[in-house]
Parts: sequence; structure tokens; C-alpha cells
Amino acid sequence: MPPKFESYQKRRLASSYISVVISIALVLFMVGVLGLVLLKSTAVANRVKEKVVITLYLKDKISSKQINSFKASITKEEFTKRIVYTSKKQAAKKFSKEIGEDFLTFLGDNPLKNEIDIFLKPDFITPEKMQEIETRFLKNAFVADVSYDKLLINLLTNNIQRISFWLLVLSGFFGLVAIILINGAIRLTIYSKRFNIKTMQMVGATKGFIRRPFIWQGIKLGLIGAFLALIGLGVVIYYLDKFAPSLGFLKDYISLGYLGGGVLVAAFIITWLSTFFATQRFLNLQTEELYY
Repeated sequence: MPPKFESYQKRRLASSYISVVISIALVLFMVGVLGLVLLKSTAVANRVKEKVVITLYLKDKISSKQINSFKASITKEEFTKRIVYTSKKQAAKKFSKEIGEDFLTFLGDNPLKNEIDIFLKPDFITPEKMQEIETRFLKNAFVADVSYDKLLINLLTNNIQRISFWLLVLSGFFGLVAIILINGAIRLTIYSKRFNIKTMQMVGATKGFIRRPFIWQGIKLGLIGAFLALIGLGVVIYYLDKFAPSLGFLKDYISLGYLGGGVLVAAFIITWLSTFFATQRFLNLQTEELYY
């Protein structure tokens, strides 16, 4: 083989490898951005849910000891994130401050009740679970009434479900695009070696033996592309955290770990499958079909 032709082939192969890495990096970067949106949308939704409160109004003839015992039992419940107790005296002072005058001087008696605000864990902020909690407390001997914003819960649940559905649809779409683009780029790389594949087959090499180096090469290119995508995502996350520090992008180590691990796993799986099926196609071609 002439040196010039061999040099040309090497440059062509290097160019194809670079194009594969860039394609993988760009696609995984887009998928990573969408994954970041998914993870943060869940965090934002949970933050909104954690502000939802269910209020228990206690009966008047309850001792301080019984109230403390009741508060302790509520704190231990699996649905409780935290509780805030407000006595009827504190509630009266707060209400008087809001209206600008002491309403007790007109009424002579405090009609308000001791109350416990229960802030629930996000998983329990659904109409069904809130209804179950309300029913349970209404049967309690210490509770006179239970109050929470049912309309808000319904709107919140419906909107979160709607947004989650469309984000999943977009995730599926971009995932499919990622597979198609990466598969196409890898197939073009293997296509340039189709004659080598057929030559090895003709001298008795097994399909597994021929396929193995291609798969490892594809995985290496995929991981290089994944690391480039992670660098790009790191830059995006840094600036997002700079402009929106309240979302805590850089402090959310769990989400960042899931995101980084997801990009690496996606790169490994997609490149492995793409390389496997691409080599399988050329392994099954007849000699005369190699020229088409």
C-alpha cells in the first residue's frame, strides 16, 4: 500500500473518530441539559409542595400536657416534615396586628382556637393522601376541625403531572434522537472498515473476535464524548448557579451525581449497542454487497 494512501486513510479515520466524538458530546450535552431540567423541576416542585400546610384546630378543653403529647405524636408521623404550634393567645395577637385593633375588647372572649400547622413531606401532597390525613384527624378526640386549601392541592397536582408528562415525552424524543445520531456516526466509522471486516471473516475469524475491538473503540469514543459533554454541562451549571443561587445547583450533590452518572451510562450503553448492531450488519453482508 503506497505511503500517501496509507497516510490519507489514517487522516480519514482520525477525522471520522473526531466527528463521532463531537456528535456524541453534543447529543449527550443536550440530553444532560434536559436531565438537569427534569431533576431541578422535581426539586422545585418539592419545594413548592413543602409550603403546603394542613391546619388542625384543637378543642378548648385540652390540657397543655395533652397538647404536647399530641404534638410529639404528630412529629413522629411519616408524612410530617415539621409542625408549628400557635396558641389561641398568639393567634389573637397576630389577628389584632393584622386588622390594626384589639378585637378582644369588643368580643370580651377569644373565639380562636389553639392550632397546629403541619407541613407535609412532598410525597404526601396529593388530593387522595391529604383527604386520608384529614379524615384521620377529624376522628381524633383532640381535633375540632381540619383545614387546608383543597383547590390549591388539586391545581398543584394536576399542573405537576402535566409538566412531568411533557418533560418525559421530550426526554424520550431526545433520547431517540441521541440513539439515531450516535448510531449513524458510529456506523459511518465502521463502514470505512467494511473490507477489513470481510477479509478477517474470510480467513476464519469469528464474529465475536471481529466485533470486540470495534465495540471497545466505540465505548472509548463514547466515554470521551461523555466527558466533553460533562465539561459543557459543568460550565452551564456554574453560570446557572451564579445567576440563580436560590436553586442551589452546585450544592445539590445528589442530583449532580445522578446527572453525571446518567450521562456516562447513556454513553456506554448507546455506543455499545450502536457498535454491536453496526458491525453485525456488515458481518452479515455478502462480498458483492460491500460496494453498495
